[in-house]
Amino acid sequence: MRAPTYPRPRDDRRAALRTGLAPSPLRGVSAYTDGRLSTAIRSSAFQALTLCLGLAGGGPASAAHTVSDDLSREVTVRDPPLRIVSLTPGATEMLFAAGAGGQVIATVEYSDEPPAARRLTRIGDVAAVDMERLVALRPDVVVAWPAGGNPAQREKIARLNIPVYEQQVVRLTDLPVSVRRLGALAGTGAAAERAAHDIEARLAALTRTYGAGGAGKAPTVLLQVWNRPVYTVGGQHLMSDALALCGARNVFADLPEAGPLVDTEAVIGRDPDIIIAAAPPGEGAAWLADWKRFATLAAVRSGRLVVFEDQALSRLGPSVIDATEGLCRAIARVSRGNY
Repeated sequence: MRAPTYPRPRDDRRAALRTGLAPSPLRGVSAYTDGRLSTAIRSSAFQALTLCLGLAGGGPASAAHTVSDDLSREVTVRDPPLRIVSLTPGATEMLFAAGAGGQVIATVEYSDEPPAARRLTRIGDVAAVDMERLVALRPDVVVAWPAGGNPAQREKIARLNIPVYEQQVVRLTDLPVSVRRLGALAGTGAAAERAAHDIEARLAALTRTYGAGGAGKAPTVLLQVWNRPVYTVGGQHLMSDALALCGARNVFADLPEAGPLVDTEAVIGRDPDIIIAAAPPGEGAAWLADWKRFATLAAVRSGRLVVFEDQALSRLGPSVIDATEGLCRAIARVSRGNY
């Protein structure tokens, strides 16, 4: 059987669940040099390029402004419009939502939301980017994801005097706040405010429809995000927050890890009311079949086993709201107010 591989293509989920992993090896500069060149020659070529571009010693002076990123760090960039490189699919989606899509000059693989993002140049993936290509693009700012990605590369980018803006959402309610901050970064405040207001309105509507406060207790849910071994999400993960918005309770919400590995005995001991296989397309049914072997589980006895294969649930951008609404409907269908 396949073991989990992080980060998994097409979403931010795999890296989000395994933020403790050592960063992947840095990519070389093979796109621009003969692979037979020595490491020393490639390094010298890279340094020469950074010097020629004026990045190593600072470029020409220009008007600048300072904003706060999602970690409350002050980031100073030149006045918009900017040349922005996004290092995660979630950040790319958020930049487009903030009205800054036209300022994004490059991103990473699987940045496919919104559709306009699919036309952007790719310079790597969420684990590592081609540093020489990034430098050659002469970005004014790089938008990165502090909870994952490649910390060593982020540090290297900062040493090249390229501003690094850390973009991160932990709760669904962080989405509109983060969009507004990106609007301040890119000078697209009006568009960002409209997007943020829309997100807030949708979250409020979902809370009214599915949130806590209805009759009966909240059902407990195992949200399974990988099979053999079984991975779930801890209480600090965005998907756990989605469960709460749906009026359910993550049965492993007490765990501090974003994506903990859990064994069968732990699941049996906590005996969730519902088991949801948040699986890649076409794999959810097989995951649930494994649980049917344990007839004592409440979720198995009651038939509350749910396949949920909308990959947007693992995205860290506005499309997660659509997926959350689908998750809420799925939970409501099997709950029937029986808790």
